[in-house]
Amino acid sequence: MIVTFLGTGTSHGIPVIGCSCRVCSSSDPKNTRWRSAVHITGGEDSLLIDTPPELRLQVIRSEIRRVTAVLYTHSHADHLFGIDDLRVFSRHAPLPVYADRATLEEISNTFGYIFKPQRKGGGIPELLLRDVSQQELRLAGHRVIPVPVHHGCQLITGYRIGRFGYITDCSYLPDESRKLLEGLDVLVIGALRYRPHITHYSVDQALEVIRQLSPRMAYFTHMCHDIDHNELEQALPDTVRPAYDGLSIQI
Repeated sequence: MIVTFLGTGTSHGIPVIGCSCRVCSSSDPKNTRWRSAVHITGGEDSLLIDTPPELRLQVIRSEIRRVTAVLYTHSHADHLFGIDDLRVFSRHAPLPVYADRATLEEISNTFGYIFKPQRKGGGIPELLLRDVSQQELRLAGHRVIPVPVHHGCQLITGYRIGRFGYITDCSYLPDESRKLLEGLDVLVIGALRYRPHITHYSVDQALEVIRQLSPRMAYFTHMCHDIDHNELEQALPDTVRPAYDGLSIQI
């Protein structure tokens, strides 16, 4: 299984519009972060987790030619609003889209034009909405397990795919979810900034979760412009790295 980070930034992306801080104005390409998503290949499958607003640019940059399924973590704009670009991947067959029930309802309401009858030439994605909690999935050659996580007061979905775990906008992990993330080879976890935040783990909080779960390797994602890539990398233990846009890892 190969995991590629399509984006590793928070909802503003980096550089932030109108910001001239040292990270937003940095010449280090690892400090340029599009909104967070990953692409996963394994067996016959080509998967996306989330569809950020930059999805078109992300898939072109990573030379993604096909997608066989999409997994959504939640319905916030930075994780969802590239959904229309899925139409190129559903030209020949409907594309299954998996999410929790609340996210599916948001997709149906916010993007209602996708699910209404259209005259020919309408140019819309053809999506099959699937409740991820209602069936066991096997994608990329592995069992897919939805992992409930708290994003502030909202319950959203992380994923375990084989020995890979992906949780982004998380501020609290229930005990039951921690058990689902034991024994991982790779954990990807959101680490928004150094200071505490009400709906996201800080760097120190994410490090504590990593210590408790003990994956073989962990990567930070969903990082804001408070974080300089090189400075954070130098301060982390060898088994924890900040991810960057375009990074590919094999699991």
